[in-house]
Amino acid sequence: MNPASIGSRLRLSIALLAVAVLLPTGWFAARRTLEEVNALCDSRLAQAALGMDAMISQAGLAHLAVSPSDASLPDVPIAGHLGQTPTHEIEVGYQVVGAGGNVLLATDNMRSLAVLPPADGAFRDVHIERRHWRLYSHVDPAQGITVTAGERYDSRRDVLRALWMEHALPLLLGIPLLVVAVRWSVSRALEPLDILARLLVARSAGSRDAVVLRSAPREILPLVDALNGQFRRIGHALERERRFSADVAHELRTPLASTMINLDSAIIECGRFDSTAALPEAFASLQSLSRRTEQLLVLARLDDAGDMPRERVDLGAAATVVTNELRNMTGAEGVDLEVTVPTPPVWLIAHGPALEALMRNLVENALHQVSDHGHVLLAVMPGNATAVIEVSDDGPGIPADRREAVFERFHREATSLGDGFGLGLSIVQRAARLHGATVELLDTPSGKGLLVRVTVPR
Repeated sequence: MNPASIGSRLRLSIALLAVAVLLPTGWFAARRTLEEVNALCDSRLAQAALGMDAMISQAGLAHLAVSPSDASLPDVPIAGHLGQTPTHEIEVGYQVVGAGGNVLLATDNMRSLAVLPPADGAFRDVHIERRHWRLYSHVDPAQGITVTAGERYDSRRDVLRALWMEHALPLLLGIPLLVVAVRWSVSRALEPLDILARLLVARSAGSRDAVVLRSAPREILPLVDALNGQFRRIGHALERERRFSADVAHELRTPLASTMINLDSAIIECGRFDSTAALPEAFASLQSLSRRTEQLLVLARLDDAGDMPRERVDLGAAATVVTNELRNMTGAEGVDLEVTVPTPPVWLIAHGPALEALMRNLVENALHQVSDHGHVLLAVMPGNATAVIEVSDDGPGIPADRREAVFERFHREATSLGDGFGLGLSIVQRAARLHGATVELLDTPSGKGLLVRVTVPR
């Protein structure tokens, strides 16, 4: 079963809300209208009884209230007319009862009504010939009569029916129009989502352009911003993959070719006195391949380090670890590798592996610059709201006008004495950017060699 669309959910919600609001409102309005109609009809019924009493008084029919034992009084029929007024409204009737309980006057439709106990101002509900009637009684002590006015409930129902037709019919006719209006309104409100969907469908594969949705509602803007942010991250990831692939293709081609040539030479020269000369070369090529692969992996890890959590790092301890590692791995004999760390320790909230990679590559580059019996110093110093890492050597140094170029990948100075690959300072620069640090290439105090200073915010 397919999930309901947002439009369907909105239409259903609006319909349920309309029912939840209109039904109680309609019920309350109907109840209120019924009460008002009943009150109005009761008031009219009371006025009819009072009017009948006034008409009897004005017509000079007060003798109807005298005891019928008086033979001189005329015989007035129970059923008849009041003067010349015909009783056309069969839903309305009257009954006039004398003081002795005898019926003096009654309309045809109330002839069968039994004489009720006199009660001035009383309303009663009775059944006359299987019809439901509403009665009002008025006692006139001055004339000694009780006038009862009656009204069938049919007339009240007719009034209510007319009111319902007047109020409910427009509502019933308006419901289809309301449904069409709600459907159009929901579709128009969701139009930005349709436009966004069309933009995404029409988007070319690998596109890094931001999605631009003109006049987007506030509710859609977070979605558009999230999509654009995701596209940027995907674009950066693709760029890192492309750059890493280029690095691998560039860096691994030469040592692999060299290894294959040396091994091929070793196979050809097998059995001859100089056959072993190619094997050390092949081994050196494999070492070069291993080192380049390690540096490429470091570059890839630094590209992704921005999303990794940071930790509390003792910068001096990290520098000590790096120098101990390089003392065991470096093949430069007679090079003096020294480290100085402050007390108390310098703590940073940082990416520990990235800082270690930064210091390792700075020291390695320095080792490649110095000759035998040279000197390389790694120093960690606290600063004002910063930590400072300095690596100095007594090698040939780098001219001031060439110092910017050394940060480019695969760049090597002609004065370099080692077998570097031009990736070290590129790694340093990426690690520094990750921490908001600055990298400076300076002259040493002695004027010989190079001083690299990295200033890291604490």
